[in-house]
Amino acid sequence: MNLKEFIRSIQDYPKKGILFRDITTLIKDKNAFAETIDQIVEKSKKYNFDKIAAIESRGFVFASAVSYILNKPFVMLRKKNKLPADVHSVDFELEYGTATIEVHKDSFEVNDNVLIIDDLIATGGTAEAAAKLIEISKAKVAAFIFVINLFDLNGYDNLIKKNYKVENLIEVPGH
Repeated sequence: MNLKEFIRSIQDYPKKGILFRDITTLIKDKNAFAETIDQIVEKSKKYNFDKIAAIESRGFVFASAVSYILNKPFVMLRKKNKLPADVHSVDFELEYGTATIEVHKDSFEVNDNVLIIDDLIATGGTAEAAAKLIEISKAKVAAFIFVINLFDLNGYDNLIKKNYKVENLIEVPGH
């Protein structure tokens, strides 16, 4: 199955100059969604990890299914002020602005190995912030798995240069 066929592209969203890669068309197709989850599960088998973390919100769609299949705990990395208990916070740059993500301070044990799953990697700012949250928590990033790599925006390559293990299912340009 060619998963690229299930990704919709929307020009100038959320602002002018951005080509948005929409995964809603992939997740609404039961066969494409199942294939995506199966591929993530297969790629995850290369890594030793204790927990799965995902970045709000589209990463939750994929990571929760993978977490269920692999019987691993699932940790949500959320937008600012969405978590009720004490949190670690990291500010970061997006391709179209700035943002903050947070995680509960009690989400990880010291030296937990964490697989991070998200729908897409562009410039890598969100992924690097996720890694910082895990490292601040005294855990370790086992690997990243993304459904889509916007290869021309260099986020994937930047993570590799920082010695992270990175996988993706689909490669498309970001422009």
